[in-house]
Amino acid sequence: MSASLIDSHCHLDRLDLKPFENNISNALANAQQYDVKAMLNVCIDLEHFSDVLDIAEAHSNVYASVGVHPNEIDGKDPEIDELVALSDNKKIIAIGETGLDYFRTKGSDLEWQRTRFKNHIEASKQTKKPLIIHMRDATDDTLKIMQDEKAEQAGGVMHCFAEDWEVAQRALDLGFYISFSGIVTFKNALALKEVAKNVPIDRMLVETDSPYLAPVPYRGKSNQPAYVKHVAECIAELRGEPYEVIAEKTTENFYRLFSLPPG
Repeated sequence: MSASLIDSHCHLDRLDLKPFENNISNALANAQQYDVKAMLNVCIDLEHFSDVLDIAEAHSNVYASVGVHPNEIDGKDPEIDELVALSDNKKIIAIGETGLDYFRTKGSDLEWQRTRFKNHIEASKQTKKPLIIHMRDATDDTLKIMQDEKAEQAGGVMHCFAEDWEVAQRALDLGFYISFSGIVTFKNALALKEVAKNVPIDRMLVETDSPYLAPVPYRGKSNQPAYVKHVAECIAELRGEPYEVIAEKTTENFYRLFSLPPG
């Protein structure tokens, strides 16, 4: 049997379940057929937090996070104490996803987004649960806040990383892991492919961000955890290393980052 993988970032409550008889358990069983042994189900708003947690509690191989995505503007904006309280569950292993996104959320004053990010960092430090960082068109501000707020005390992962090697080095210097999604399989992602070649193997994760960003050969279609294997295979090819090594190391990294017992 091939080495096992972990989908370190997916949104199981948003999957297209039509191919799986509208049954989440069938989708997870399908992922296991493609070596995916565990998944981190990531929260993006508090209105659906209970759905995210319910899936994790119903499946032994699913973990969850709590947080509010930087683009969420209509729902509840959590206070630090609320994030800390909601994370008090053994299935909640991370805070986020959080960060900054100046691409999808426009406006002259996005201080509210930066304040939200700082609150998540503080909750992460208090709970000692790592951060899941979303960063788009806001590189300098994101990394500055991480540095100013001492995010390295909590640690975490730059999810769905899509920047160049210089930015990757800045994140690595703060002690953060780099997670690769299906974007790394895209033909035009040349700078990201260079990052995948150069990131230390002990600081790398793989993810789908499903149902979004399906990798080649499924680009443009609905994504699912099973497809994380294509991400790992692409990285192995880029680095000239066996797929089994990438699978084994990214799985080890996941357990180490989130302070979980291996397996």
